[in-house]
Amino acid sequence: MRIALLSYSTKPRGGVVHTLALAEALAAEGQDVTVWTLGRGGDSGFFRPVDFRVRVRIVPFPEVEGEAVGPRILRSIETMRAAFEPDGYDIVHAQDCISANAVDRCVRTVHHIDHFTTPELAACHERAIVRPHARVCVSASVAKELAEGWGISATVIPNGVEAARFSAAASPAARWQRQRWRERLGRYVLSVGGIEPRKGSLDLLEAFALLDEPGVRLVIAGGETLFDYRDYRARWERRAIELGVSPVVLGAVAHDELPFLVAAAGAFAFPSVKEGFGLAAMEAVAAGVPLVARDLPVLREVFGGVAGFGSDAQGLAQELSRALAGPDPARRAAGEALVSRYTWSAAARSHIQLYHALAS
Repeated sequence: MRIALLSYSTKPRGGVVHTLALAEALAAEGQDVTVWTLGRGGDSGFFRPVDFRVRVRIVPFPEVEGEAVGPRILRSIETMRAAFEPDGYDIVHAQDCISANAVDRCVRTVHHIDHFTTPELAACHERAIVRPHARVCVSASVAKELAEGWGISATVIPNGVEAARFSAAASPAARWQRQRWRERLGRYVLSVGGIEPRKGSLDLLEAFALLDEPGVRLVIAGGETLFDYRDYRARWERRAIELGVSPVVLGAVAHDELPFLVAAAGAFAFPSVKEGFGLAAMEAVAAGVPLVARDLPVLREVFGGVAGFGSDAQGLAQELSRALAGPDPARRAAGEALVSRYTWSAAARSHIQLYHALAS
């Protein structure tokens, strides 16, 4: 089949990671796949190399100084709409609300459901749920939200995980790569996803301040985003000073280095207040790192029996302390079994089955 996968960015966000991994898995199954995306800030390619069997179309999207979120959303939609060439594709599959608004007919993956206050973004989000002719959700919990909130039925196809890439980073052969991070950072709790409201960054600060773990640092990686979280970031920085916490903020970490950073962590914190699956958390599990997550239905669905769960800062702190005390053999064994069930090849085959059903 001739398949177009549409994304809004070249940066290493969860939805973009999903898009590339799915595209490559579809191509490995013999499909003809093209990924379309906006090249923000002069980007001419993705944050990592893409399999040669996948065509990539980068639509230039120059920055406009001082542009607010609402106008940037509308310009993103119109730029993709003007560039995208729908003819010749059997399936057009949008991976976010911007790309879903940029085309007239598509399949849409709803990774998670947000509640926006910016009018243009709220309208974009709503249209991207109700207008597509078919929807995919990466977990049953998100599909349930769609059914209860909109009366919409979605096909559940979970993410895969590059388990081998992260488990290799935890192997004896990769000891020196992990050691480089430990020499730089010491012993640390890691969170990947940046500093923003959805990621529960303020609660993570509060939880970390409650820990009685001398010599352990809080490390934050990632953070590329379309939205303006400067006010939230300023609050986070002020609160860190008030709590006497000195986090290490790495920003985006090179694709090839990320597995070693994850594998070298003493614990992985995933305090998000909204998630659809938890891909970064699954990568940590693949690396054998103890996982502490927010007590959300979706994270219980995916990581039950593997993670420690906390519903607030105190609960997260208790589970982080337990994780830092040493790996739980039962949870680790459960984690190994868990990651073996989530492969991108399985996700690709499920998508192909759906595509053929829609095309017929």
